[in-house]
Amino acid sequence: MRVAIITASTAVYKEREENQSGEVIREMAEDAGMKVIFMKALPNDRKVLSTVFQRMADNHLADLILTTGGAGCAPDDCTPEATLDVVDRQIAGIPEGMRAHMLSMTKRTMLNRSAAGIRGDVLIVNLPGKPGAVKECFGYILPEVMHAVKVIKGEA
Repeated sequence: MRVAIITASTAVYKEREENQSGEVIREMAEDAGMKVIFMKALPNDRKVLSTVFQRMADNHLADLILTTGGAGCAPDDCTPEATLDVVDRQIAGIPEGMRAHMLSMTKRTMLNRSAAGIRGDVLIVNLPGKPGAVKECFGYILPEVMHAVKVIKGEA
């Protein structure tokens, strides 16, 4: 399974901060047997993000696109909107499941606006922006996400 990891953070893109959450995703994806084919930080820009998502999916560069960051309530957070701009079908249960799982740990989960959906035969999932939340959420959804990719590709 080929995975692309996109960190939506202008600060990480401009190298003012480290890509800690992206690294957490990379480690977990590789431990699960996925092949990381792309990992990049991009600015919090709806058009930039949606264009990259669209091109990756339409050119079949990845089976799964995982994002981190840009799904909160800050003025420039736009990852869910960029995702919804390009998906053909939403999968509301993935972000709903992450939020339900995390709610017992922190009520701030209510502020997460993550989205998930399918474009063509590629699954796009928004993960939280903080490394600890990424680890907890990705670990929680990982088996279902791997199964979903197989179903989307007609392999399950």
